[in-house]
Amino acid sequence: MKDTIMRTQTKSLADGNRTCAILGSNAATRPGRMTEFLVRIILPQKLIYAHRKFGWSELCQLLSRCQGVAALRPPGNRICPAVSALLMRLFCTAALVLSAFGASAGVVVTTLSTFEGLTNGAAPLAGLVQGSDGNFYGTTLVDGNLSVNNGFGDGTVFQISANGALTNLYSFTGGNDGANPQAGLVQGRDGYFYGTTSESRGTNNGAGTVFQISTNGALTNLYSFSGGNDGDGPNGLVQGSDGYFYGTTELGGTNSNGTVFQITTNGTLTNLYSFTGGNDGDSPQAGLVQGSDGYFYGTTSSGGLGGPINGAGTVFKIGASGALTTLYSFGKVTNAHGVPLDGANPVAGLVQGSDGYFYGTTEGGGRNNAGAVFQLNTNGTLTNLYSFTGGNDGGLPQAGLALGSDGNFYGTTVNGGTNNAGTVFKISTNGAFTSLYSFTGGIDGANPYAGLVQGSDGSFYGTTAEGSQGNAGTVFRLTIVPEFLSVSVTNGVLSLTWSTEAGGTYQLEYNDHSDLNSSNWVNLGTPVVATGATRSFTDANTTPNQKFYRVLLLP
Repeated sequence: MKDTIMRTQTKSLADGNRTCAILGSNAATRPGRMTEFLVRIILPQKLIYAHRKFGWSELCQLLSRCQGVAALRPPGNRICPAVSALLMRLFCTAALVLSAFGASAGVVVTTLSTFEGLTNGAAPLAGLVQGSDGNFYGTTLVDGNLSVNNGFGDGTVFQISANGALTNLYSFTGGNDGANPQAGLVQGRDGYFYGTTSESRGTNNGAGTVFQISTNGALTNLYSFSGGNDGDGPNGLVQGSDGYFYGTTELGGTNSNGTVFQITTNGTLTNLYSFTGGNDGDSPQAGLVQGSDGYFYGTTSSGGLGGPINGAGTVFKIGASGALTTLYSFGKVTNAHGVPLDGANPVAGLVQGSDGYFYGTTEGGGRNNAGAVFQLNTNGTLTNLYSFTGGNDGGLPQAGLALGSDGNFYGTTVNGGTNNAGTVFKISTNGAFTSLYSFTGGIDGANPYAGLVQGSDGSFYGTTAEGSQGNAGTVFRLTIVPEFLSVSVTNGVLSLTWSTEAGGTYQLEYNDHSDLNSSNWVNLGTPVVATGATRSFTDANTTPNQKFYRVLLLP
C-alpha cells in the first residue's frame, strides 16, 4: 500500500440525491453516467498516467478485475509487460483505496430551482438565509406581474427547501409594501424575517421600505423612507445584540451620500449617521456586521481619500450611539496607471473570522483591476489576500464572504471563470485561493451577484441572477465531495481519514466483491455527523484479499 497510490478526479455532476467518494475519488455520479476520469498511477520514481473517458460500470470492472491495467497508458505510448504485471499485482493487494487527486476537493453543483419570470420571480440579486425551520428564504428583484413596473413586476419573497421545493410567499405591489428588493433577509429572534425594498412607487418619493414577513407570507410594512434625512435605497439588515436592527442606505441623509440607521421591530427608525462623501466615505451598498467587540462594521463603495469623485471606498466602524470611525480608505497604494493595488469600490459587507479579523471583497482594483479579497484588523491595518485576474479565477466580486465550518472563506464572482459566467471560490486566511466552480450560463445559472450561506447539512447555498430558463436565475447548492486524505495499514488494521464539512452526515461502506454495483456495499458502522474538517475510521477486518471502500455524503 505504501508503494502505490491511485488518484482519480471526475468532472461530472451528481443528481443531487446522493454524493459519494467512491474508492476515495471525487466521483459524484450514479451507475450508467459517463464520467471523465484522470487516472494516475504513482510508483517509486515512476509516473504512468492515462486520460480516457469511462462509463461507470466499465471503470468499476476495470479496477476490480485488474485485467484493464494495460489500457491505462498515455496515447501513443506503451507500457512494457513487466510494468503491466507489476501494476496488476499492486491492484490486487489487500485493500484498494483511491485518494482524491488535485489541490482542491471536488464539488458538486446542483440546481435546486430555476426562476421563470412569469410564475415565480426573476433575477435574485441577494443571497439566502436558512430559517430555524431548515428552509431557505430569499428575494427576487422582479416578478411576472407584467401590468406594473414597465412589465417587470415588483419582486418577490420566496421559501425553498434543501430539496428544491420553492414557494412564492409574497409578491410586492409597488405600493406601501415597496418594490424591487435587492437585499436578502435576516431572521429575527422573534422568528419573523426582516428585509428591505429598494423602491416604493408612489410612497414617500419611492425611496424604499423596511418590512417584516412571517414564514406563511404575511407581510407588514414597518417603515417607508422619504428620500430625505432618513435615507434613500436601504441595503440589508442585521439584528444587534440589543435586539434592534441596523442598516445602511445608499443615498439620502443630510448630505445625500447615504446613512446608517437603527430600526425597532415596531418600525421606529433613528438616523445614526449621514455620510459626507469625504474621508468618511460615500454611498454604502452593503449592510453591516456586528463584531465581537459590539461595534458595527461596514463599507462604502466610494469616497474616502479621493473624495466623492475619485475615492475608492472605505471600511468603517460605528457604535450604536452613531459615533463613526473610518478604519481604512482604499487607494492608498496604486500602480503607474492609478489602479488601487489594495482594491477599490467595495460593494459587499464584511464577515469576521474566528481569528478576530474582518474579511471582505472589492469590486475593482487589485493587481489586475478585477477585484480583490482583503483582511482587516480592528485597528485598520489591511492586507490584500488575493487579486482576481478576471480569467478562470473570476472577476468583479459583488458579494461578501461566508465563513465555512472548515475555517476557510467561500465567495462568488459575477464574471470570469472558464465560461465568463461567474465562479465560486474558496480562500484561506493566508490567501491560499482555490476556484471551485465556473458557471456555464446554462441550467446551472450565470452571474451570481449574491454570496453563499452554509446550510446545517454542510453544503453551501446561493443564487444566480441570470442563466437557466428565460435567463431569470437559479437557486443552487454546492457540495464539497468527501475525499480520502490518508490511508495506512498497521498490523492488519486499516485506518482511513476523509474530508468532511461540519454538519454533514457521512456513511463509510465497504465492498469485497468484484462487482461494485450499489447493492453489494455494506455499511461500516452507523452514519456520523461531522463536527470538523476530517473524520477517521479503522477497520480491523481486512480480509478477504481484495476490499473496496467508499464514503457517502447523505442527503
